[in-house]
Amino acid sequence: MGGRDKPLLHIGGGTMMARIIATLRADGHPIAISANGDPSRFGEFAVPVLSDGAFRGEGPLAGVLAGLDWATASGATALLTVPGDTPFVPPGLAAALAPPPACAASDGRLHHLVALWPIECRGALRALLSAPGRRDIAAFQRTIGVRNVDFAVVTCDPFLNVNTPEDLAQARAIAEEKT
Repeated sequence: MGGRDKPLLHIGGGTMMARIIATLRADGHPIAISANGDPSRFGEFAVPVLSDGAFRGEGPLAGVLAGLDWATASGATALLTVPGDTPFVPPGLAAALAPPPACAASDGRLHHLVALWPIECRGALRALLSAPGRRDIAAFQRTIGVRNVDFAVVTCDPFLNVNTPEDLAQARAIAEEKT
């Protein structure tokens, strides 16, 4: 995507991040963004921006750990993660995934980062990131007993992930149809 922040790309009159945050806020969830680099680029959303800290460069699981630390400090018992380039997440996502640990599935695919993580997995994840080796999300999820929760594909895959210019064009077309 040309090195651009995918969550800040526009579809349907707003950014992908704005769509995701609006859906999650409607469900009443506290929100933080996991991102490295200059946090001010997400300033318009008025939410905490969490860096990977000591585990920067260790991949998406480092962001999950940062989120788990934030959720723990906030008094939560679980953390819902949603990639910033999945603009069509359904309302009620956390409730549909509960109880943790669980991850979303649709159209025969698992979406490992659309997941509800129990706070209790924080220690195991910190240990994994502290040791040399693979940072395999699916393997870690298996160790904590993640359930897969199937979501129907109605008008579009609710977990459509925008990774290419073609995906972006498809997301823009879908967003236009939905408005």
